[in-house]
Amino acid sequence: MFTLENPLVMLYVRLIGWTLLGYVLGKLLPKIFTTYLGKALLFVGVPISIISFLRQADLSGWIVIAPTTAWVAILVGAGLAWIWIDLGVSDERFSKLSRGITSREKNLETNPSMDTTLEHETSWSGATQGSFLLAMTLGNTAFMGYPVSLALVGPQYFAWSLFYDLIGSTIAAYSVGIALASRYGSMSSNQKKPNPFVSMAKTPALWSLPIGVGMRFIPLPTVVTSGMSMIAWTTVTLSLVMIGMQLSQLKTLRNVKRALTCLSIKMLLTPLVVGTGLMFFGVTGEPRMAMVLQMAMPPAFSTLVIAQAYNLDRDLTVTTLAFGVVLLLFTIPIWLWLFS
Repeated sequence: MFTLENPLVMLYVRLIGWTLLGYVLGKLLPKIFTTYLGKALLFVGVPISIISFLRQADLSGWIVIAPTTAWVAILVGAGLAWIWIDLGVSDERFSKLSRGITSREKNLETNPSMDTTLEHETSWSGATQGSFLLAMTLGNTAFMGYPVSLALVGPQYFAWSLFYDLIGSTIAAYSVGIALASRYGSMSSNQKKPNPFVSMAKTPALWSLPIGVGMRFIPLPTVVTSGMSMIAWTTVTLSLVMIGMQLSQLKTLRNVKRALTCLSIKMLLTPLVVGTGLMFFGVTGEPRMAMVLQMAMPPAFSTLVIAQAYNLDRDLTVTTLAFGVVLLLFTIPIWLWLFS
């Protein structure tokens, strides 16, 4: 059961091995190498991979369910997160009121300039709320989700993971994600606010989707398809290496308790609720597994980019990223057990 021929064992060997290699390389090489690798994968590796895997994928059935499920999962996760935030803010307000009214009045007498408003005192600041909600919206459904899906579900049902990512998660990142960051964060005066439509238009993966679907009906020479397949599987490996390199650049891990709460909602509760709900719509087997695995991915590294750009809670974002990758190793067997 635990031999190297077991798909789960092989997945863990790849996940841990290539990510650790990337972590070591990230410590040894200049940071610019991570940037170069990311751009190479984004503009070359991932588009070719999408086209290659789509030629092997089964597009029959109600595959439109995949992006719909992605949006439902995002809304469910955000809703659960908002309830938790609301309870946390209310609890902190009550606690501070019950034990600190008298002391605050004394402080105001001795130091009238002290800002003692509940909004500033609570640790659930706007920036923290934004980072908490952002982690629910942006999952690592590409660089982490693709390797996991290919290993456990296979190329035949890869299109379900692909549609979930591109039409669901990617569009959500440039719409809901940016909207949340704008709502809870702020940008410095010299920063230009990104246009979500321009950002989506500059995403090669989105353009690769219709190209890949169209090229399914075009016969190609064997040498071309073999070369594309080699690039595709190399991209899968390099994606894990890049994740390790990105992890090596994370500096501070704080707010562990809040980060674990965030990840519990994102990676456990939401996939359980939505994955179970799919059964009532007749979605079972490998397609459901492909989508559940995508739902259960840790937050994407792009959350850190957005958090920095909009002055959100960077410490919370960094902690959710690091712990999310580790937590994934423990949650995958749960989904295989529940939904296989």
